[in-house]
Amino acid sequence: MGNCFAQSKISTAEFAPCDCPRRFKPLSVVPTARLYGSASSVHAAYVRFALLHKNLSLQFVPTDNPSSDGEPLVLEIGSETVSGYRESLLQFIEDKFPHPPLRFNLVDTAPLVVKVTWLQHRSITWHLERLVRWAEDLSTRRGKRTVDPAVGSPRMELRKFGRHYSQLLEVMLEHAQMEERVVFPVLERADRGLCKAANEEHARALPVMNGIKEDMKSIVVMDYGTPAYNEGLSNLFVRLKSLQKHCKEHFDEEEKHLLPLLEATELSEEQQMRVFEQCFDAMKATHSHLFNFLLEGLRPSEAMEYVDLIMKCSDKERTASMIQIIAK
Repeated sequence: MGNCFAQSKISTAEFAPCDCPRRFKPLSVVPTARLYGSASSVHAAYVRFALLHKNLSLQFVPTDNPSSDGEPLVLEIGSETVSGYRESLLQFIEDKFPHPPLRFNLVDTAPLVVKVTWLQHRSITWHLERLVRWAEDLSTRRGKRTVDPAVGSPRMELRKFGRHYSQLLEVMLEHAQMEERVVFPVLERADRGLCKAANEEHARALPVMNGIKEDMKSIVVMDYGTPAYNEGLSNLFVRLKSLQKHCKEHFDEEEKHLLPLLEATELSEEQQMRVFEQCFDAMKATHSHLFNFLLEGLRPSEAMEYVDLIMKCSDKERTASMIQIIAK
């Protein structure tokens, strides 16, 4: 994503992964898609999410059918009308609008827990990169307003920046708890002390992350443009850049040397499924109100993969509530 922000007039606060120029060009003419189905249907919400990633003009038409997922959905795109369930409609959408791809036909035998952890790493990495570039932009401008009035005054922009960091901090803390309470214990039972270094890194990062949040609170109440304000912005950028470097090294270490060992633990399918479900139990708080924030940090194919993982959960009530969030 290094070139995603190059020579763009868009505020750094407005970027999402699919905005990168190395990704696919938008459609020259945006077709209108009409999806008919129950408003409470999990499958309808899933298909709506897929259609939105294709950059289509989407109209959802709720039906009166009280059965949420027992009846097929109907999709109209231009003169074509198709009826079917989640998988068949997704295949139709992929065939008709191949870019950006929502699924890759790759054989992936990694445990589900590894996939969940890896995708969360990707989202955290993107959001952190976004904040680093935003902080650099703030520091370079030294309190001057942006050309985009939607960003607001310097103080308003800083508050938006702080809210975004607070959301990321919440996700990062819960992700770390998920690893410490669910993922690492599986490895520790197989080889005691295996995750000692990773746990210690989590402990060292906590005061750093909380310290950045306190720095933001201090800068917001300063008079913008003053030497203290400018110095605060410069220090904020440096600390965020350092946190970004630490997170990258930490994630790389986990993905290269810890997560692959989960396959060697030889858990049964039932045990793997239990650990997989426990991962989502551990992320319950942020998934309840920051689920879209997490997905925002993923490419379309990655976001669909994460949603597919959630669809595998046995707690269908929780699955339904989470899938409904993404369609709103």
